[in-house]
Parts: sequence; C-alpha cells; structure tokens
Amino acid sequence: MSPAPDADTPDELADQVAAAALAVPGVHGLHAGSFGEVGTYLPGRRVAGIRLAGDLTEVHLAVVMGSPIPDLAAAVATAVSPLVDTPVQVFVEDVVPARTDQE
Repeated sequence: MSPAPDADTPDELADQVAAAALAVPGVHGLHAGSFGEVGTYLPGRRVAGIRLAGDLTEVHLAVVMGSPIPDLAAAVATAVSPLVDTPVQVFVEDVVPARTDQE
C-alpha cells in the first residue's frame, strides 16, 4: 500500500485514519480488540484500533449505544476511504452507554 497523497509517512497516515474515524458522530473511540492485538505499530508508539495492512485498512471501534451500527460503519468507511488506497473494513468491537449531562 502506498500512502495517500496527503500523508507524508505511514505515521501520519495512521493518525489521519484514526482522526477521521473518531470524527464520525456515534464513535466513542478506537478499540484494540479483545486481546489488544489490533494496532499500527510505529517507532515509539502504537495507534490502537487501526490496522494498515498491505491490502486492507481495518478500523476497530467502540460505538455509543443507540447508534445505528450499519449506518455508522458505512460513515466511518466513507470518512476513511479517501485517505487510503485499500478497501476499508470497519469492526464494531464494543457498545458503550451514551453519556449524560450529569457525567
């Protein structure tokens, strides 16, 4: 996979993919998988929940309860697709309660 035109390095690409996914309403956060196995390993750090493989981009999420999951997954794939040259696959790993104003 070659980096997208706006990404100068794989480090920046992983961060851009994460930011695009997190910007979609209903996404609570990125999720590293049941055993913490999902992530992009970079020098000195790791971007959990994003896997940039040669032929696929994976985005693993925790979503807010009540979010329509198929629509949310499609919105995340749409947000991430312009950044990468591979198909985007979205996994919902967890559903978390919606926050209230009292929290």
